[in-house]
Amino acid sequence: MGKRLLVFALVIFAGCKGTSQEEKKEAEKETSFKVNKTDAEWRAELTDMEYYVLRKAATENAFSSELLDIKEKGTYVCAGCGTPLFKSEHKFDSGTGWPSFDREIEGNVAYDVDYKIGVARTEEHCTVCGGHLGHVFNDGPRNTTGKRHCINGAALDFIPDNP
Repeated sequence: MGKRLLVFALVIFAGCKGTSQEEKKEAEKETSFKVNKTDAEWRAELTDMEYYVLRKAATENAFSSELLDIKEKGTYVCAGCGTPLFKSEHKFDSGTGWPSFDREIEGNVAYDVDYKIGVARTEEHCTVCGGHLGHVFNDGPRNTTGKRHCINGAALDFIPDNP
């Protein structure tokens, strides 16, 4: 009985982690990018929705982005730092309610795994500022890459080729 209690106590103790570990992880994440700003600076520069999506990894409501209906040629850039992320010729209508692309501009989007909904998903973020963009899935157009970069419109700004 004593051994069981000891093992149980060790499992509980080893499984505990404080919020300071999470804060440290967040601080390390923020300082590893070319563009580093304080939380207050991000809040001052971004709209509420941009801040919520880019800095807190939130998801905007489906079909709420003005970027869904854009058909012009141009480049979709990070709303946080202006880094070019996606080209209009790689945009497609996925029917999901979020701007979707079959490929990124190579080198400008980084990937990580998140388990926020209980399953592993490939998260995308801007390589320059670390802003959360969305997720990439393997259910995109088969005639191109097979990828669907499902991106929050609030994470992007559109720059037309011929303004």
